[in-house]
Amino acid sequence: MHATTAGTGEAQQGVPASRRIGPYVLITALDDPRSHNPVPERRYIARSADGEHTVLLSTPLAGTDPQRFMAEAEASRYLLGQFMSPAVTCAASGEAAWHARPYLPALPLPTALAVHGGPLPERTVRALGAALAEALVIAHGQGLTYAGVSPAAVLLAADGPRLTCFGAVRAAAPDGTPRSGLPGLEPGSLPPEQASGGRPRPLGDVYALGATLAYAATGHTTPERDELPSALRTILSRCLARDPGARPQLAELLDLFAPTAAITPSAPHPADPAMVQVPVDAGFATRTAALLGPGWLTSPVIAAIAHQSAAVLSAEIPRSTVPTSRQD
Repeated sequence: MHATTAGTGEAQQGVPASRRIGPYVLITALDDPRSHNPVPERRYIARSADGEHTVLLSTPLAGTDPQRFMAEAEASRYLLGQFMSPAVTCAASGEAAWHARPYLPALPLPTALAVHGGPLPERTVRALGAALAEALVIAHGQGLTYAGVSPAAVLLAADGPRLTCFGAVRAAAPDGTPRSGLPGLEPGSLPPEQASGGRPRPLGDVYALGATLAYAATGHTTPERDELPSALRTILSRCLARDPGARPQLAELLDLFAPTAAITPSAPHPADPAMVQVPVDAGFATRTAALLGPGWLTSPVIAAIAHQSAAVLSAEIPRSTVPTSRQD
């Protein structure tokens, strides 16, 4: 894109005065600076100075360890699965810490609730649960505990969610080191056994997933049981059990989030066209894809994603941030 002297005022919201990080020029902050929902890193939409590459760029919060931040970013390169969003480029040695991944039009989960005007519908929460459970199954199969699932870590795109904010609870902290009170940490998403200093374990990811889905369904991560939608109450209450042994396994969660019946994945629920059922013998990918079909996101959320995409596409890079070639 041709660089000019100014971008759109809307697109520059939340961008610091120094607009260049690494090879990228910041376009806008991804997260609403007025939001009270904690985010464990600073996230921006940015573009390379030549206009060829648009990325989602992250930097550490003040008070966090930049070396740990970069170690987590480097480790994320190995995460697999459609619903992960690993780092692709990272700061060079000696640079201030940052990492980036290709830009995908998407809203943080807290922003999606604000746009929708409140908690999301059951179909959306079920689809979100199935997709995130699939992502965590794959990570656990790689021998990794995600240790950072929270509302802010989840981005909603038209084709499904993406997990970001790697290692938000500082998974490498020694056993016995409390993990509560860390910058950007959403306390309701922190499993009790980790808050007290225990090592992150896969069943801790189940707790954090339950808290994140509870947020999607109610607007906060620590609802009373009767605040949860009746159809999701038992599932989410089990995820939020204080005893890790009482929490369900992720494979079981996929069965619970995806209603099963011997009908085609595209067929609507006979009692509720907004619900989707999938065959009992369908694999993870098929079952999750069925839930993420048309209508999984509400119209206001889809419109906001499209608006973000258009604003980013039209944003222009200020000429003062673009390196000029030397003329001899």
